[in-house]
Amino acid sequence: MQPVLEVFAADDFALWPVGEHESYGYLALDGDLTPAEVGTAVMQIAACNDFEPEEEHGLCPTDPLGTFLHGLLTMPDLFAAGGFRVTDSATDTVFIQPGCCCGLESWRDWLEVLEGTGSSYFGHDPSSAAERVGDSVRLTLDAYANGNSPGVELPVEQVRALVTGAQQDLRDFLSLAGTWAEQHLPAHAAEVTAALARALDLEPTQ
Repeated sequence: MQPVLEVFAADDFALWPVGEHESYGYLALDGDLTPAEVGTAVMQIAACNDFEPEEEHGLCPTDPLGTFLHGLLTMPDLFAAGGFRVTDSATDTVFIQPGCCCGLESWRDWLEVLEGTGSSYFGHDPSSAAERVGDSVRLTLDAYANGNSPGVELPVEQVRALVTGAQQDLRDFLSLAGTWAEQHLPAHAAEVTAALARALDLEPTQ
């Protein structure tokens, strides 16, 4: 189980160094990313929230960097396209793939599944789902594929351990991003790090 962020190509982005990625792919977030990959992730999360906030959030700055970061730094509800992807590493079979409209800020839906409150869906195309079934969790890549979708049932405690690991990957990424922001966005480092924490529904780093 990995936290993944949907990415798109950004050949003309010049506000800070970013990596090369094809559009509509996924970048796994953890504490081992290169500086360029962290830059890509921060760019993507900022781009997800790059729209004009309401008037009460203040006037948008006129400089390119301030303009690009304005939504990320001022919007109360942030979005980070992606989610937790689940893959059988032995066969490369994907059982959960975040789809359109799924966001990393909703990762705690997994905790609701583990507590037995029902099922959660993770976007569409595919419509991946996780459902508590007794002492197991059923994972299905596409819940609307009429039984023709990859799926698996895992013990609840195994899924809990996977979620804990993915949550730690997010924390490690946030810590790495904080260090990156101090180096690449020193005038906005604290604000950017706090905004990333909100976008990932994590406690701010110390």
